[in-house]
Amino acid sequence: MTAAYLTTGVLSVLLGLDRVAVLQCMVSRPLVAASLTGWLLGVPLAGFEAGMLLELLWLGRLPVGAVVPPDDTQVAIGATALALTLERLLGLHGMPSVILCVLTAIPLGKIGQYADTRARRFNNRLAELASAAAAAGNARRIERLHLCGLGSFALAGLFTCTAIVAGGTLLLLPLAPLLVGAVRETGLSLQYSFTMIGAAALLGTLNVSRGLFLFGAAFIATLLVIGLR
Repeated sequence: MTAAYLTTGVLSVLLGLDRVAVLQCMVSRPLVAASLTGWLLGVPLAGFEAGMLLELLWLGRLPVGAVVPPDDTQVAIGATALALTLERLLGLHGMPSVILCVLTAIPLGKIGQYADTRARRFNNRLAELASAAAAAGNARRIERLHLCGLGSFALAGLFTCTAIVAGGTLLLLPLAPLLVGAVRETGLSLQYSFTMIGAAALLGTLNVSRGLFLFGAAFIATLLVIGLR
């Protein structure tokens, strides 16, 4: 488990930087981040399932400009690490266990919103120092300040992921054996609820005057496809 947690920490830093600070090549999206984490930790199916449940919920909440949503990347990575923890320590696996991990990680993702905000405020001060260094013609100081800015985002991601995994483990170790049976009894209904909530959240962000019509048409079409099968 130590090696698995170290791997999780490295991923939280690298993928967290991709989210806002470096490249932004979309590997930080929940579906990709969770799947990659699950593959490296040896639980690829759990990672894919966690990413699948989370992706729709955050499609319309991007960290663009001054908007600071909860850290979806660390939620995805943390939920996958929690799924590994439950499998190794309690022998729980499958979609019910993944759902419990996702439901635990989502509220803890608010920690990422706080950490990201603090990192941005710190970087604002670095920008002021960089402006002074530019006026003095000190290029090396500007480079160091730039790297410090990247470091603040890296630490914010690592802090968030650590809090999700540690806090989630403390919550799930005693509660998961009691709750997993109830989650299993709900069957596919709980999984479908994630999809419906995610679709509703996404439609709420669209500037479409006929959003309700589109949602209703898509819902009916989905039911028809399921019925034809």
